Amino acid sequence: MPDLDLVRNDVVKSTTAPHRAMDPADDLSRNVFGLLGVPLDAIDFSTLIHLIDAAAQGASPFLISTPNVNFLIKSQTNGEFRDSMLLSDLCLADGMPLIWMAKLLGIPIHERIAGSDLFGRLKSTSGIRRRLKVFLLGGAEGLAAAVGAKLNAEKGGLECVGFLNPGFGTIDEMSSPEIIGAINASHADLIAVFFGAEKAQGWLLHNHLSLDVPIRAQFGATINFEAGTVRRAPLILRSTGFEWLWRIKEEPYLWRRYWNDGKALLKLFVSSVLPLMVRGWRMRSVARLFLDSQQSDESVTIHLVGGAVAADVEGAIKPFRNALNSGKQIILDLSRTGHVDARFFGLFLMLSKELGRRGQRLRFIGVTPLVRRIFRLNRFEFLLSQEIG
Repeated sequence: MPDLDLVRNDVVKSTTAPHRAMDPADDLSRNVFGLLGVPLDAIDFSTLIHLIDAAAQGASPFLISTPNVNFLIKSQTNGEFRDSMLLSDLCLADGMPLIWMAKLLGIPIHERIAGSDLFGRLKSTSGIRRRLKVFLLGGAEGLAAAVGAKLNAEKGGLECVGFLNPGFGTIDEMSSPEIIGAINASHADLIAVFFGAEKAQGWLLHNHLSLDVPIRAQFGATINFEAGTVRRAPLILRSTGFEWLWRIKEEPYLWRRYWNDGKALLKLFVSSVLPLMVRGWRMRSVARLFLDSQQSDESVTIHLVGGAVAADVEGAIKPFRNALNSGKQIILDLSRTGHVDARFFGLFLMLSKELGRRGQRLRFIGVTPLVRRIFRLNRFEFLLSQEIG
């Protein structure tokens, strides 16, 4: 995968890169929660379709990620892969175990939005002002051509305007001028990438500035379902969390991935989810948050006094946005912070993302042992890498 710092800096330094479909400041208003080191947007299908429609009309970059258990596990050890989700414009919970853990931790994400479900919804015309032009990238030889012909014959919400199988190789080899040129020449609204998760996320970030296609997402095995080479699990198995059993039946080689992910998920549940549940029960009543901002010539320091919890997020957005608008380095003082919940971790991630656009990092001071433990249990200790003192 490419160096994510270079990707960030290239995006920041590019003066010709188009604005996003939403005002960048709106990232602070996204209803994002932090779950075990990854961001998840609490969003329903109708709102999602509206945002995609707006992104298509605005012709501006809009990266969608669909974290599932495999994403969650990989992100624990692969910082670059994790960053691909942190830099996304939407992160949708794809996997019932994520929904269950969110429920146990009081995170209001109730609807699973799998990449294959999203692709299926986009095939309909509901909620989209015009047919979306899609470019299909990847999949086994011949599959993209078959799926493209099927989409055009159906005359639904997606019109295939190009397809390509770049074969196997490195991300650099699969990002040649010829490949990028063919994609851009299609004038697609959406590029649907059908690589493995890590390669797809890496490819999308590597080519962030080269692509003219506004909506970008990896759809994994969706192309197999659409082509009919692999049958998708019945709805009852998908809704009850047993889709993995069906996938193993259809593709036996997947058993090892599910076995390893399952073991890692159990370890995460015991080491993080259970302690967070206990802490959540104990912290039902916390002191209301008070924010105090102090400016110097080079930085804005925001002191968070009390509990940094969902109830106080709206009150924190304005001072965070004002600090961003100052253009100065932002420092958060957590010396008098008693608690941080999943919603506030989501806000930290969005603040960090916006600072990353300008080549800066979110920095912390006064991190007490208690707060450090909260970061560690939530798997966001990486945010403290720029801690001062």
